[in-house]
This record gives sequence, C-alpha cells and structure tokens, in this order.
Amino acid sequence: MATIGYVRVSTHDQSVEAQKHGLTEMYNVDEWYEDSGVSGAVKALERPGFDALVAYVRRGDTLVVSAVDRLGRDTLDVLHTVEALQAKGVSIISKREGFDLSTPIGKAMLTMLAAVAELERSNIKARQMAGIERAKAEGKALGREKTINDAQVSEWRKTNSASIKATAEHFNISVASVKRACAAV
Repeated sequence: MATIGYVRVSTHDQSVEAQKHGLTEMYNVDEWYEDSGVSGAVKALERPGFDALVAYVRRGDTLVVSAVDRLGRDTLDVLHTVEALQAKGVSIISKREGFDLSTPIGKAMLTMLAAVAELERSNIKARQMAGIERAKAEGKALGREKTINDAQVSEWRKTNSASIKATAEHFNISVASVKRACAAV
C-alpha cells in the first residue's frame, strides 16, 4: 500500500515545493504527481498530472494533499473526484484540514470545505471583474498594446485590391485583425 502525494499550483510562477515539503513532514510519500500552472477550476480528471495519478493508484493506497482546494474549487467536481478514488479503494487525507476524506465525517467536512473553496473561487472572479470595470472607468487601456496601424492596413488593402487573407499575410497578422482594422477606419 503506497502513499501518493498530489500537489497543484495555478500559475507557472508558483512552485509546488512548499506543498511537497509540508506533506513530507508528516507522510512518507512513495510517488508524486503534480499539475503546475493548472487552475483549480479545471476539473481534476482533465488535469494531466491528476489523470495519471488516478490511472496509477490501487486499492489500499492513500492519497495525501496539502489542502482540499488542491483537488479543486468546484464542490461537485471535488466530490466526484473523491467518490471516484474511493471506488478504487483509495483513502484521501487532507493535511491542512487534518482528516481522512474517505470516512463519513470526512466526507461531510469535505462537502462543506469544497463549498467554501467554490465560494472563494467565485469571490476571486468577482474581485477580478470589479478591478477590470474600475480600470475601464478610469480609462486605462486593457489587453495587449496595439501593434498595427489600422489606417495603413486598410489603405494597403484598398490600394492593392487585396483580399482580407492576402492583407493578413502581407502584414503577418490575423484575418480578424485585418477585419478590425478595416472596420475601424
């Protein structure tokens, strides 16, 4: 019976090392699986590292995670993930919450914690949208800086009687960029 560690970080700027260190303080991990740069909003079985973990685990294994939110931020997905692992005979332990998710009490706690994780995800998204709206209201430019001159693109297309595709190839830009440039002038 092996102890399997799973770690996940949402961005490539973050590191899984702190999670690994925290888990190795309490558990003798035999095998590691990780997803770096993968949001908790992505369903667990759609993450390459977690999918490989599910294919590897066997009856009697124990999966350890640093916190429930490493499994996911969607309550239903977390519950589905736990049930899929339990069906394979795998126990799941969350270090931060300090309980075995495969027991009845653990499953009840998991339901509440997964709901809190989902709420936090919604709050993050709401704060992000509020920040975008505020930036727009302040007149700040959002998105990537424009690198093409709309008038130049439109003029070249008219002068050469060129198609949208030919214009895109000439300027090495997308067809959508040519359409926007021509519509803007």
